[in-house]
Amino acid sequence: MSPILVRPVREQLEHDRVIRLLMVRLKRKGDIVANIGESQTTPVRIGQVQLFPDLVLTTADRSHKLVGTVEVETAESVNHLEAMAQWAHLGKARAPFHLYVPAGSVEIARRLAAENQVNVAEIWSFHTLGDQTRFTLVHKTAPEVKRPAPTPRHAAVKRAASESRPSASKRPAAAARKAAPAPSRKAAPRGSRHARPAAKAARAQKRK
Repeated sequence: MSPILVRPVREQLEHDRVIRLLMVRLKRKGDIVANIGESQTTPVRIGQVQLFPDLVLTTADRSHKLVGTVEVETAESVNHLEAMAQWAHLGKARAPFHLYVPAGSVEIARRLAAENQVNVAEIWSFHTLGDQTRFTLVHKTAPEVKRPAPTPRHAAVKRAASESRPSASKRPAAAARKAAPAPSRKAAPRGSRHARPAAKAARAQKRK
């Protein structure tokens, strides 16, 4: 529970009951620890701030890496002060922040998250029918997809392929040269070596 908030007894009991239900619901995601009431044993440090989220999810291995935080609110605790003191800080953690609010407080929670620039991964609503509590996902932020940068080898191959391709300005000239007819051979001019045998034959005829 946030140190700035004192809930009515009935809301506090409902709050703690929802946390215990979520412990069972989320246990397949890894190790999960609850900070309920006075039993606050697992803090999360975000920058210079130390917080005790209602649920702390970590990996099941020895590293116990933080993989998520959960904050359960009641109608009394969905307010601007709680959003600034708890939600805004939890939203800055590297692990996803999940927020659970009563069904009647969904729109208020959305507005407070937007006004305080809270990076909330999911917002869930819950409502109780008899002895059953149902949870509904009402907001989910799509994860960012980062495209891998091209490797140096891939970039070099792409550059070499573009350089080996003839440019558009050279293609018409090459096509014109290919289509041009071959130059015709002109008759040898008079007095050339090709005309000398004919002159000799004429002189020999006159002598006869």
